[in-house]
Amino acid sequence: MNTIRTFMLLAAMTALFMGLGYLIGGAGGAAIAFLVAAAMNLFAWWNSDKMVLRMYKAQRVDETVAPNYVRIVKELARRANMPMPATYIVDNPQPNAFATGRNPEHAAVAATTGLIAMLTPEELAGVMAHELAHIRNRDTLTMTVTATIAGAISMLANFALFFGGNRNAGGFIGTLALAILAPMAAALVQMAISRTREYSADAGGAEISGNPLWLASALERMDAAARRAPNETAEANPATAHMFIVNPLNGRGRDNLFSTHPATGNRISALRQLAQAMGEAARRPWG
Repeated sequence: MNTIRTFMLLAAMTALFMGLGYLIGGAGGAAIAFLVAAAMNLFAWWNSDKMVLRMYKAQRVDETVAPNYVRIVKELARRANMPMPATYIVDNPQPNAFATGRNPEHAAVAATTGLIAMLTPEELAGVMAHELAHIRNRDTLTMTVTATIAGAISMLANFALFFGGNRNAGGFIGTLALAILAPMAAALVQMAISRTREYSADAGGAEISGNPLWLASALERMDAAARRAPNETAEANPATAHMFIVNPLNGRGRDNLFSTHPATGNRISALRQLAQAMGEAARRPWG
């Protein structure tokens, strides 16, 4: 269901892009904007792991430095039949984690010092399984495609605002409305896709770890702790917020249109329902 929803949202963004290009009347301009946005996002996708890890001053670790953390990731990768990702630690008190890399063969996972210090081994396994699910699902690619289309829409909107659009599409008022509303609509769809991929990674992580309740427990504790420990780097770079397992910007409340993450309570409820469906299989111990 989440895959179908993601496809439908991507189709909606594509339709919005094509419709905006048609209303502006610049087929050539639309093509140029799309190519430029695609080139920018291709560069970001290819170098995303280096850029983000450097931004958060992540340090690569092995079993001699962080034995429990690295062994958990190694065991989860074995269970998921995936290549072992590079393991990093971010010196930050906020309990959080993210995955990056252009594909499973060039992937990395990072956990904050706050996360490793706070969680039990079972909860840590639930969180890292979620990150491995992101890698397995190639969510980095999905979000890059989404960002490409959103960037192209913004470029077209700016082109229409500064150079004028199709006079038959409502004149100046119509062009102004398009320039303002189209990027907003694209951003809303982009955030909706991000929320959908989080639900999919929750389910995939529960499958990898074997116990949905480990992640449910971790999310509950992480969400409460994240509100008390701001992530200054994420606050300065909000475009990276969607990468983290819980919102590093301390978002709260119901699922809303302007959030990159589903409400934590909704995620926990879904995981508990999944645990009930799995029955005894969801109660096996870690290790």
